Amino acid sequence: MSGRRTVSRVRSVFGVPPALAAAALAAALTAGCSAPGGASPTAAEADPVRGEPAPSAASPYWVDPDSDAAHQVRAWDRAGREDDAKALRRIADRPVALWPAWDAPGPEIVAAAKAAAETKKSVLLVAYNIPHRDCGLYSAGGAKDADAYRSWLGEFAEAIGDAPATVILEPDALPHIADGCTPPEHHAERYQLLSEAVDTLKAQPRTKVYLDAGNPDWIKEPSKIAEPLRQAGIDRADGFSLNVSNFQSNASVKEYGALLSDAVGGGAHYVIDTSRNGGGPLTGDRAEAWCNPPGRALGTPPTTDTRDDRLDAYLWIKRPGESDGTCRGGPEAGTWWPEYALGLAERAKS
Repeated sequence: MSGRRTVSRVRSVFGVPPALAAAALAAALTAGCSAPGGASPTAAEADPVRGEPAPSAASPYWVDPDSDAAHQVRAWDRAGREDDAKALRRIADRPVALWPAWDAPGPEIVAAAKAAAETKKSVLLVAYNIPHRDCGLYSAGGAKDADAYRSWLGEFAEAIGDAPATVILEPDALPHIADGCTPPEHHAERYQLLSEAVDTLKAQPRTKVYLDAGNPDWIKEPSKIAEPLRQAGIDRADGFSLNVSNFQSNASVKEYGALLSDAVGGGAHYVIDTSRNGGGPLTGDRAEAWCNPPGRALGTPPTTDTRDDRLDAYLWIKRPGESDGTCRGGPEAGTWWPEYALGLAERAKS
């Protein structure tokens, strides 16, 4: 399964305020060939580390100047940890997704959208509040019922308004149907809610929506997630997302993404979470390999310059440096963990 989710409002273990709960409210109130269908890189374009196209276009997404990573950089600069602060800028200076609050998402989204508009950038958001979320694991919960979810999602969409935005819709929700984790009695409601959510979000004039489809190490046969995507309204969305909060390599995810695109039909587009996949997945002891695995690294920086017709973007959907859960000595899911963040940054290859 994927890594557990980010909760952007959880306080840092370093005493730093979360990314937008304080700062944003003050301002206005998370190797190989390209997949079939894409152009192969030339030798001059290839990244010498990854053997794949090196991003050349600036990211169109907003960078939060008051993120936990940015606060940490400033704190380490003051403390004389200049080398650590420099390394952590690999996170602080790049756009990461916002996972709005599970009670009132509006203020955070309004603040982020306003700040993004001032820099002529698009805001990257994750809608993660589906009822019966995460099968009782580290991020268990979600809206109490279908009506509560509709209300929450409506506030989410209204807060976006006409601002440019990209929304990753409900990580894990469809993979947990495909793997049998979500009980059958909840399937029809979940499909209905996701389908409605696609329409509600797409009613906003500049919003892109990607339904989550897990990762190739989780739902190994693309055909098993293709039908759930269709039932959830993929034909009215902009595509699907892969590798959210996980560590699978770009090469394996692109191969899977091309197969899933074919299975869904219509040349479906997709995005990949590269926030922590620079070192690939954990090998050897794979117990809870998705949860705070040691030795991982930041992956391809966020960009829409993918050199692949169906791959719309590499994104940092999981907020790198925020814990997956209390495994391996980590703090609660979504809590900023500065030393883990530093490790990701120090091992990054770009």
